[in-house]
Amino acid sequence: MEAGIVGLPNVGKSTLFNALTQAGALAANYPFATIEPNVGVVPVPDPRLDLIQSFITSQKVIPASVRLVDVAGLVKGASAGEGLGNKFLSHIRNVDAICHVVRCFQGEVTHVDGDVNPVRDIETIQTELLLSDLQMVESASQKSAKLARGGDKEAKAKLALLEQVGAVLNEEQPVRSLQIEDKEQRKLLRGFAFLTAKPVLYVANVDDTDPAGEGPLVQAVRDFAAKDGADVVPVCAQLESELAELDEEDRAEMLADVGLEEPALAALSRAAYRTLGLQSFYTAGPKEVRAWTVPVGATAPEAAGQIHSDIQRGFIRCETYSVSDLVELKSEKAIREAGRLRVEGKEYVMRDGDVCHFLHNG
Repeated sequence: MEAGIVGLPNVGKSTLFNALTQAGALAANYPFATIEPNVGVVPVPDPRLDLIQSFITSQKVIPASVRLVDVAGLVKGASAGEGLGNKFLSHIRNVDAICHVVRCFQGEVTHVDGDVNPVRDIETIQTELLLSDLQMVESASQKSAKLARGGDKEAKAKLALLEQVGAVLNEEQPVRSLQIEDKEQRKLLRGFAFLTAKPVLYVANVDDTDPAGEGPLVQAVRDFAAKDGADVVPVCAQLESELAELDEEDRAEMLADVGLEEPALAALSRAAYRTLGLQSFYTAGPKEVRAWTVPVGATAPEAAGQIHSDIQRGFIRCETYSVSDLVELKSEKAIREAGRLRVEGKEYVMRDGDVCHFLHNG
């Protein structure tokens, strides 16, 4: 699963992407510096991995990761094709969640609208995504109406759904605000890949005088995001790009100087993971302690399939315990003897933090 980094030009989007992926030289700071999307794989910092390894010695530790796509800056009018808008919107359509970078710093680089106003910037992009979705509703409705007149049942269902979507969009609300209980309708909705159906994480790009995002600009973003039930992560992209170039000792010293316990990118990676609706389970042995990624709600066989498709096909059962069990009882042997090792079957829904052994045929 992927999260797309979007934002207006000159908000620090590419600086953030390069810091996240430690890609080296920063892109030139002008609109449309990034025409094709860049893709990076970012580890998700997870202290539970170190906890597990402190009790189960292994040769290496492998964290979970998130795929990030750096999408070129959107501009007002993108839904009508301005600034290569259609191409950029298509890149957003292919991701599973949106990391919306919002400028919350002043600085020398001129804002495309002349002054810094993060809520206006959010609304500018949200409007373009809403307009793009409305265009899709219109074209899809015409196609479905024609098929529905011929008696096509799925087309009739799509048409009814599109009427609901159109009503929400015309109220200037995102598609994700639409509450749909019916499983088949939810499946139909996913098939359209509406831009405003995607969950959003707001990234408030601050300057180094406010690394924790305590100023009024970030607070305005938090107030806006709260209405959408979205997370906000303050990040000083310039500071993070400098931290990414340092060794561990110098990084710790620089973090202490600015009053941060860890790079803000660690919090951002974890927040992006949550926004994508993901959770981790672990496998642990002498070769490696590893975090694996599954969507929230995944079953044990689906989790096994993340390791290997053969394990999913031949799934028999899952033996599992929690990291807290390991911390308390110190070893898998003690967990088993205490009766805390759970044996789960095919219907088991994975919990975040499960440590698993999968038994399978083949």
